[in-house]
Amino acid sequence: MWTTEHTIETSAAPEAIWRLWADVPGWPTWNADIERITLDGPFAVGGRIEMTPVGEEPIELRIAEAAEPELFVDEADMGEIVVRTIHRVDPLDGERARVTYRMEITGPAADTLGPQIGPQGWSELSASGTPASSRSLPPATVR
Repeated sequence: MWTTEHTIETSAAPEAIWRLWADVPGWPTWNADIERITLDGPFAVGGRIEMTPVGEEPIELRIAEAAEPELFVDEADMGEIVVRTIHRVDPLDGERARVTYRMEITGPAADTLGPQIGPQGWSELSASGTPASSRSLPPATVR
């Protein structure tokens, strides 16, 4: 298994972050790497997301876990690998929260493809916001 994790802290409340995550059609407003995205079903276990990264083929994600407002997990079965991304928000105190994205890639090609796929997934988590542009959420500190 190949893994990578990225964490930031923000003054945004977990509920505000959850609202951004659950608004799948709105993801392109805070993730410029998404050309097109749709949600089939609810933003809950079993929901399916079809996401087209800019200049690439569509990727189908299945929501494998969802626990409002703290986490959701999506999975993409790509044949030789399965990409599982855990999106988690933990309150730190009354004013800050920690947002963690953890990518786990399994399968025979995980160690080869992980370093190619993994770093691309973090553009949505940046110092300007979590998981949004500075217009949508307060500034964050990258860890």
